[in-house]
This record gives sequence, C-alpha cells and structure tokens, in this order.
Amino acid sequence: MVVVDGTKVEEFDFETVNKRQISGNIYLAKVTRVEPSLQAAFVDYGGNRHGFLAFAEIHPDYYQIPAADRDALIAEEQAYAEAQEAEESSRGSKRRRSSSKAARAQSDDETVSAEAQADDADEDKSAGNDQAEENGGEETDATDKDDSIESVADEDVTEEIRVTKKPRPRRYKIQEVIKVRQIMLVQVVKEERGNKGAALTTYLSLAGRYCVLMPNTARGGGISRKITNAADRKKLKDIAGELSVPKGAGLIIRTAGSQRTRTEIKRDYEYLLRLWEQIRDVTFKSVAPAPIYEEGDLIKRSIRDLYSKEIDEVLVEGERGYRVAKDFMKMIMPSHARNVKHYADSMPLYARYQVESYLGGMFNPVVQLKSGGYIVIGVTEALVAIDVNSGRATKEGSIEDTALKTNLEAATRWRGSCACATLPG
Repeated sequence: MVVVDGTKVEEFDFETVNKRQISGNIYLAKVTRVEPSLQAAFVDYGGNRHGFLAFAEIHPDYYQIPAADRDALIAEEQAYAEAQEAEESSRGSKRRRSSSKAARAQSDDETVSAEAQADDADEDKSAGNDQAEENGGEETDATDKDDSIESVADEDVTEEIRVTKKPRPRRYKIQEVIKVRQIMLVQVVKEERGNKGAALTTYLSLAGRYCVLMPNTARGGGISRKITNAADRKKLKDIAGELSVPKGAGLIIRTAGSQRTRTEIKRDYEYLLRLWEQIRDVTFKSVAPAPIYEEGDLIKRSIRDLYSKEIDEVLVEGERGYRVAKDFMKMIMPSHARNVKHYADSMPLYARYQVESYLGGMFNPVVQLKSGGYIVIGVTEALVAIDVNSGRATKEGSIEDTALKTNLEAATRWRGSCACATLPG
C-alpha cells in the first residue's frame, strides 16, 4: 500500500501471507507462567512465542481476590484516573490563564508606549498600526493551523490510551492475585521482535475513524490532546457528553474528529459498540488460546488511518481487495465511497504510477551518497544500526574534514528518506 503525491511516495506499508501484523489483535489467552522477579506473566495466546504481560497491564477484574476488594480496587482506579484528568485540565487552564495574562501585560505595555509617544510624528503612529495589523495576521494564521484536520495516526491513539491508565501505587504483587492457567482477554500492543514475544495488555482499545472505545478503562471520556483549539474541544466535549458510554468504559475522540459533525462521530461510536458486542459474543464461544478479533487487514487499516479529504481517489487492484475497500468505506464514510475505484488496467498499478523502482530501492541496505560515501543500514533485534562510510570521498584535506562532510551529507540524506517513507516496525 502506498500513498502518492504524483510519483512521490509519502506513506508505505505492506503485509504478507507469512507475516501478518498482529498489533491491535485481540486473543483469548491462558497464563502459562507467573514471574515474581519481573512482576509479569507469560501467556499463551496462540502466537509463535508466549506473550509478555506486565502486571501494570492487568485489569483488576482478573485479580483472584474477594469481590468486595475487587470492586473497591476498580473504584480506586477510576477515582485515580479522574483525579489525573482533573489535574491535567487544571494545568491546561493555568497555562491558558498565564497566556491571557501575558497577552494583557503585552497589551498594557503597548498602550503605555503609545501614550508616551503620543507627540511623535504621524508616520510613527502609522508604523505602529501596521505592526499591530501584522500581529493580528499571525494570530489568524495560527488559528487556521489549529483548525486543520490531521490524518489519524497510530501514535495519536497510543498516546491517548497510555495517558488514561497510568496506575496508582499497587497494594498487591502479581503472584498473589494471578494464577497459572488463568484465562484472559488480551490485546497485542507490540509485535514479536526476534526472540522476544509480543507485548500484551488486558486494557482493550478499539480504534475507529474518529473515536477510540476502551471497553474496560476507568474513564468516562476525553478529547485528543492534539486538538488544541478551545472552541473545538468544547464542541467535542459536548458531543462526547451526549453519547451513552457504558459504565466502566471510556471514549476518546481522535484528532481526525476535530471538525466532524455529531452525526459522523455518533455513527463511528455506534460502530465501535457493535464491534465490542461481537467480540464479547465470540469470546464466550471460544476456548483459549484463540484469536478473537483482528485489528483489520492492510486495506482496512490504511483507509481508517490514512484516508483524508486531501486524497482524491483510492485505487485498488484485484476484485477481492476492491470489495473489501468499498464495503469498509461505505461503513465508516458512506459519502466518500465513490472515491474507491477498481483498477483493472493491464499494466500493474505501481508500474503505472512509477513507484515500482522507488519501492525496490527502499529495501536496499546500502544508500549511496553523491560525495562517494555510503550509508549501511542494519536491522537487529534491539535497534537499527546506521553505519556511515567515507568510501571514495577523499577530496578533503584531513580525516576530520572528510568525516564531518560525509556525516553531514548522510544526515541530510537520512532525514529526507525518513520524511517520505514509513517502514513497518
């Protein structure tokens, strides 16, 4: 999957039969080992390796303690989350008040300055007025930027979800409340890496186009922190308040919902509610370990996370893929379904738009530099190694000058490459 502007590749993702993305998938899993030294559990969810489940990622519903203690613990978590939310809102209000005070102080300074210079020439007054008009123009531009619609990105969801469930100090240890062979509903938050198993959580999140539903997170609702415009935040809070979120669940309106109507947000929320009911039904009929819900194949993820009003059309090669894309677009954005088109030309889709060679070069671990040097990119289990070599770049007067110039050129080339390609993982 590529997003192109002309022949320039702006986004890239891929999926193969042998390696499908599991991040975001939900599984019914069984605890195979509780590790006190790590305060974590290893669970069998049906993957290649057992998943890693940290104690902080286990919901109190799974604690094997008396029901009254569990209810008190859940209430405590909810109160803690609400206190955090109130504290964040208070900090935001203080920042806004500080900004207002600074603006008033600046205005007062300008007034005093204007009074002190009342006897100056008329042209000086005109210059002051011109400067004020320029400042006003800059404020308008800033507001316009705040109002712009951003594409939905994975980090937008991840950031907000992580904020909502920071745990308060725990009174239990994992070995006291979690037992081997215990059954849990878990979600993958990080893919398997080399010999490491996937990272898991029991705090589930279902991402839609404009909303994120968190079925078991102790928070009533929220607005993406990336939406900074005060009027937009107030409007979205009013919309969120009208939605009947189940007790014990949470809802976040994503950045892409900043300029959306009540009807659009409500439709997306109702879709997530139906999805959660389906997940519950499948869970009750399954035996661990078993897959319960797939985050969505590449086509669905791409439309949900990358499609925006700036995209003119979505071309899909292959009848099956076209039907998946068309049906999914009809479900989440019916008015945009006409933009999904079936590509049936004899020439392959990527060859037609001249991106085949670009994609081929993207996976070459050696990047040549104009000076004669080159970059070698090596992917390991723990990190990505970037080695810069001078190669044939020998025109400088000293080794220090050669190293500096080669590194500066490599940094510029690397920054440009990262700006136009998003590699999975």
